[in-house]
Amino acid sequence: MITAEIAKDFTELLKQGSNEAAAEKYNADNIASYEAMEGPMAVCEGKDAVKQKGQWWQENNEVHGGSVEGPYVNGDQFAVRFKFDITPKATGERVTMDEVGLYTVKNGKITEERFYY
Repeated sequence: MITAEIAKDFTELLKQGSNEAAAEKYNADNIASYEAMEGPMAVCEGKDAVKQKGQWWQENNEVHGGSVEGPYVNGDQFAVRFKFDITPKATGERVTMDEVGLYTVKNGKITEERFYY
């Protein structure tokens, strides 16, 4: 598969709310994930670590709604825009989260994801 096909299918799965299926299908075993924050979740390496980060996020945020836009493809990378209406359980304050994920594809798998917000 070429990057554009992977990006389209991956993003469609996200739009359907199938985040875990998208990650299972397309994340490389050695994927690296970079968040624009400090702390233990800022950098995760490996498919299992990225999966655990996603589970942590779901357990620590109440999601009221959201949207997924894209993909926007350029070479071996693509971007996806996320907007979420969430309440972080730590603060109890409802917020709107606007984030862009930049994904790098090599050999038919996502090898890196970087998030900007």
